[in-house]
Amino acid sequence: MVSFELNDQKKIGAGLTTFGIIFSFLGLIFLFDKKLLAVGNILFLSGLFLLIGLKSTMQFLVKPQNIKGTISFGAGFLFVVIGWPISGMILEGSGFFMLFSCFWPTMAIFLQKIPILGWFLKQSYVRSFSDRYYDQDRRMPI
Repeated sequence: MVSFELNDQKKIGAGLTTFGIIFSFLGLIFLFDKKLLAVGNILFLSGLFLLIGLKSTMQFLVKPQNIKGTISFGAGFLFVVIGWPISGMILEGSGFFMLFSCFWPTMAIFLQKIPILGWFLKQSYVRSFSDRYYDQDRRMPI
């Protein structure tokens, strides 16, 4: 059985990842502010490394099915750091989607179990829309 205990390192990683997402969101709101986006990216990546570990992160990023997403996310990160925030965020967004696309079915199933949101997501018109965009066979074994 997998242990999900939160030690201090994972708590710090979760905090850094959260702040990275907040700073990136603020960078987008303030019309692609280069400094906020760069700080958000650095915090997000460092938090990810602390949250799931260096070895697991590197194994995830260099999987053959994740190489395109890793390259796209890395190029976007580089573009943001050198001062081209719009191009960088477009590349990062596509890389993020490619890297984490296998998690969308798992997240959809989790969201369907939330009381009010789950009722909405189980409606036939929403269900037919979401079934079109993810495959149940690609679901992560969580």
